[in-house]
Amino acid sequence: MNSKILGTFCVAIISVITFASCKVYRFNSASIPPEVKTVKIGFIENKARYINPQLSPKLTDKLQQKIVSNTRLTRTNNDDAHYQIRGYISDYSVTTAGISNQQAATNRLTVGVHITFLNTLTAKTEEFDISRSFDFSANLSLPQAEGALTEDIIRNITDEIFNRIFSNW
Repeated sequence: MNSKILGTFCVAIISVITFASCKVYRFNSASIPPEVKTVKIGFIENKARYINPQLSPKLTDKLQQKIVSNTRLTRTNNDDAHYQIRGYISDYSVTTAGISNQQAATNRLTVGVHITFLNTLTAKTEEFDISRSFDFSANLSLPQAEGALTEDIIRNITDEIFNRIFSNW
């Protein structure tokens, strides 16, 4: 009987260890050195050839919200902030992505953003580009597609910027 209890106990321990080690990786967990306290997030300008007037303010606002809610950093407008983030929308273009019966069936909206990240404590600057494509039916006009895609565009690009800056992966 002791061996049966011991066996059950071992199975329980192994199960706990197995499930505890199966972590769900969250890419919104920030990795920030303890000496970093402040962040300045500049307005994401729109320098693309085609300008969606909603994109810059929405992207800037969503990035600010994500950083404030997912980090311990205090947002500031001071030029002495420990982290400084600025950028611009570099691409906003539509191409044909799929053809059916010699007609466009699917279009692709590509959005590119250039980000400059400055760590004033280490005097290191990192620049990177993010580009994401979003497919939509060729039966939709661009304004209709934008209405359907804007929230996905904002969320995807914001997550990518956040992960590039704050995650160690």
